[in-house]
Amino acid sequence: MKNLDFFWNASLEELKQGYTEEKNNFTCLLCEEKIEKGIIYPYENTLYEAERYMRLHIEFTHGSVFEYLIGLDKKITGLTDHQNNLLRLFFQGKDDVEIQKVLGIGSASTIRQHRFALKEKERQAKTFLAMMELLKEQDKHTPAFVPLHKTATMVDDRYNITEEEQAEVVNKFFPGGLQEGLKKFPLKEKQRLIILREIIKLINSERTYTERELNELLKTVYADYAIIRRYLIEYGFLDRKSDGSQYWLRK
Repeated sequence: MKNLDFFWNASLEELKQGYTEEKNNFTCLLCEEKIEKGIIYPYENTLYEAERYMRLHIEFTHGSVFEYLIGLDKKITGLTDHQNNLLRLFFQGKDDVEIQKVLGIGSASTIRQHRFALKEKERQAKTFLAMMELLKEQDKHTPAFVPLHKTATMVDDRYNITEEEQAEVVNKFFPGGLQEGLKKFPLKEKQRLIILREIIKLINSERTYTERELNELLKTVYADYAIIRRYLIEYGFLDRKSDGSQYWLRK
């Protein structure tokens, strides 16, 4: 959430392992947790060097990189609900007969057809990725788009935001800066999204807030804190307990 380019610009190999290696540390691509090199980390009576400890962090915090990625919104993964279910079962190591029984569809040969279709989707994705990489080297007119946040919901044209547009909207609605508060909450959905992106800069990603604490924080931005809180949840920036007693920034 702090640096979306960090996630989206990672290589395929880095995405698969879930972290990047930098000069002084390893950084988790899923939550941006940093593990400093040269330090030995204790866990359950065992000592681990930094990179091994990063793998443990991913395992115990996120389950696995696969589980994290497949849990993203389908507008981001490009998967249908059916494809999502199939991939989860494939990842669990179930064979075609077992999957057919779990899903209650067709036969084992039907599942094989789905495997073939997903393999074709993989080939198409590789081809498209290669073309986009080549395009970057030639297209000098592509505007700089604001990265999509990983927990985005209702992904559509409102997320089509350039860095220039974002700066204009922020300057318009926060003429005195974020600390001076919001001039008014915009009516246009794209502008609302930009404003919400700015407001979450005030929310500590490592902290869980009570409803009262969150309200007090949002009041510093806008008097009608309830509408800000509602849209932060609606757009996938915040999550909460079902009873509304605790809130936290989604990662």
